[in-house]
Amino acid sequence: MHIAGQLAQTAHPQFYLPLRPLHRGDWGAGTPRRSCNVPGPHANVPFANGARYGVTLSESQTPLPNFVDLHAHYLPAIDDGSPDIETSLKMTAAAVDMGFSHLVATPHQRAGMYMPSAEQIAAAATALKEALAQTGGGLRLDVAAENFWDGVFHDRLADRTVPSYPGNKAFLFEVEPSLMPPRIEDVLFQIRVAGYLPVMAHPERYRAIRADLTLAEKLGRSAALLVDLAALDGSHGWTEKRVARRLVEEGLAHAAATDMHTLKGAKQAAAGLEWIRKRMGDAACERLLGESPRRILAGDLP
Repeated sequence: MHIAGQLAQTAHPQFYLPLRPLHRGDWGAGTPRRSCNVPGPHANVPFANGARYGVTLSESQTPLPNFVDLHAHYLPAIDDGSPDIETSLKMTAAAVDMGFSHLVATPHQRAGMYMPSAEQIAAAATALKEALAQTGGGLRLDVAAENFWDGVFHDRLADRTVPSYPGNKAFLFEVEPSLMPPRIEDVLFQIRVAGYLPVMAHPERYRAIRADLTLAEKLGRSAALLVDLAALDGSHGWTEKRVARRLVEEGLAHAAATDMHTLKGAKQAAAGLEWIRKRMGDAACERLLGESPRRILAGDLP
């Protein structure tokens, strides 16, 4: 076992969601597309009022809470995301304003930096779910993790204990932005052959992809590429904006997510969503934020 993994596992009991082998019958076939402007089954959400939190969409776009957010830091006081329940509630309300009805909180799992325990994550998730239940909005909240590509991750991968999305068919991961891991294409391919779907967070941040977009196409053969909405509006810098937009426009991005850490991030994500709608239309909104995320949760590479 790597030294980093030993230290992390000694310091904290880990948050494990065991992966299980997939069968082709488990793979989702997606769901019918719906225009971003057509009200969905959860349209009557009591806190759907984006103006309160600085989340503004065009007047012609009626918020449609049927999107799935696969990457965000909604849980309070767990990592570098929401600091408290009050902020978490505002962040989830802002997500509903953007059209999300299913949120997946993805706290960091990174040795030496953020490694919350199973007990800490469960307590934070329970507290937030109880607070959300009082709103009566019917919002679904699940928990996964943003797994950093390090010794702890590889130990868990070998043990089939990588913290995963609900259903245990896919998991989210990130790498060091300045250095793409060696042989990552081969590793992702082997993971996919084993029946699991790796999901790469914010590919627009990685120097290797920014230098050669064909790498995104290669990685995307085995992993789903999940672009940050805020990057599309330039909140993460000009280079990230340029690469994120190319990934979306050229069909290399499989899906998008808010990666919301703060309430300010909600406004930035909403601006990115608006860019998709104006540039590519309502069908692209549903594909990147609704249909494809649901397929990813089912273990299917869109």
